[in-house]
Amino acid sequence: MTDRPNVRPADGRLGVLLPGFGAVASTFVAGVEAARRGLAQPIGSLTQMNTIRLGKRTEGRSPLIRDFVPLAGLDDLVFGAWDPIPDDGYDSAVKAGVLDRHHLDPMEDFLRSVKPMPAVFDTEYVRRLDGPNVKKGASRWDLAEQLRDDIRRFGEENGCDRMVMIWCGSTEVFLRPGPAHETLAAFEAALKADDPSIAPSMIYAYAAIMEGVPYANGAPNLSADFPALEDAARERGVPIGGKDFKTGQTLMKTILAPGLKARMLGIDGWFSTNILGNRDGAVLDDPDSFKTKEESKLGVLEHILQPEMYPELYGKLYHKVRINYYPPRGDNKEGWDNIDITGWMGYGMQIKVDFLCRDSILAAPIVLDLALFLDLAQRAGMSGIQEWLSFYFKSPQTVPGLYPEHDLFIQHRKLKNTLRWIGGEEPITHLGLDYDEGE
Repeated sequence: MTDRPNVRPADGRLGVLLPGFGAVASTFVAGVEAARRGLAQPIGSLTQMNTIRLGKRTEGRSPLIRDFVPLAGLDDLVFGAWDPIPDDGYDSAVKAGVLDRHHLDPMEDFLRSVKPMPAVFDTEYVRRLDGPNVKKGASRWDLAEQLRDDIRRFGEENGCDRMVMIWCGSTEVFLRPGPAHETLAAFEAALKADDPSIAPSMIYAYAAIMEGVPYANGAPNLSADFPALEDAARERGVPIGGKDFKTGQTLMKTILAPGLKARMLGIDGWFSTNILGNRDGAVLDDPDSFKTKEESKLGVLEHILQPEMYPELYGKLYHKVRINYYPPRGDNKEGWDNIDITGWMGYGMQIKVDFLCRDSILAAPIVLDLALFLDLAQRAGMSGIQEWLSFYFKSPQTVPGLYPEHDLFIQHRKLKNTLRWIGGEEPITHLGLDYDEGE
């Protein structure tokens, strides 16, 4: 893909569809509306606040990303959601306890207008949640058809020119891909057979892809991370991405680990533990859901540090991750890290990190950026896995045969170089030789 894309303009309304309308999704919707009203800044969003350097440093060209590539504007966004709990946007945000009432109350009428549609939901896959706002169907195929109807109806009723879907639901129990996930034909046969290897998030991903709606997965579930849906997305011109929003402790790992590796400092052990008390914490209190999250978290360091290349420094790294449900903490997650490192002549040192973060505050701008960038990708004719969006994920999807890139700074360079390519500018290598040559 070397030819510059012909990017269609971002005209009209963009529907943002959100499976899961809990803390993350309600915080995202409220934050966008606050920004539209001038009540708050969209801090954390690259699409809204980050600049992009074009050309040489001496040229002084660094526009905002949103002024460089044609992104949908915040005023063009309209929100839809599904959730087994029928709370509207206001009640959901109040119960989540992320945002203060002085932010929510001025927007109450708007937030109440966002009401979740009945969800495809099964307590076999998310055991610590339940609710009455759930679809009924004879099979998973029937449920998928209901979702496709929801997508079409939402687009028509809200005058949407385009739509995207961002999974903001809970972590499902651990599943590995099997025969039902190999081809689209096998997947559709499994839907019709009501095969239990098809989890609810996969049904959302299937419905989105078949309706031509870009899809991103904000949880570590398989969702669209298997050949049947990856191939379907590519063949239908639908951008997809995932998995698992990179917030909190893993964000810190992808910042710190590349720095330690860049200095060739050894790491003997990295112990991580978390306490949180929101819906996510309750779900992850189930061992099978935690295993899904653990797989996402544990892979980060191995890919960044490359122990097979540096066995003396990282070959014996002991990496432990724990997540503990602690209801009093709510959405204000606390992540502790103890890092045992080795320096010159083998002398040991330690780093301690105590990150008192707000999980949904960190995730909300990711939802916004993914929605706008996936829409841009589709208008640029980019389909299938969007690896350039790995910056936003703990466990990035990659095309077959590629290992995922976890180094946050490499991810960031790739994202911006992709934007430069989309916008008709040259990538920046930071080589700098042309300055010495007087060009």
